[in-house]
Amino acid sequence: MGLQVVDEALYRQYREGMLPILTRFGGRFRYDFQIAETLKSETAAPINRVYVIAFESKADNDAFFKDPDYLKVRETFFKPAVAEVTTLAAYER
Repeated sequence: MGLQVVDEALYRQYREGMLPILTRFGGRFRYDFQIAETLKSETAAPINRVYVIAFESKADNDAFFKDPDYLKVRETFFKPAVAEVTTLAAYER
């Protein structure tokens, strides 16, 4: 995923709040980058953060993103902290 984070403090609170939920569903961050400069992009949306999360199954992925606890954290912290979201890729093992 590529993001345009506009409030680092709120985004940090989002990450702190969602990490235990992510772990509960067997998810983990494989990569996480703060980007200083984008050299090529297929979207006009700016990106300053790139990350990859992984789950053992698509069912775990789907359950995490539908979880009421996660949705509450997302609404409270993610939405006001992130101006743009770009899906860079998705795959299943």
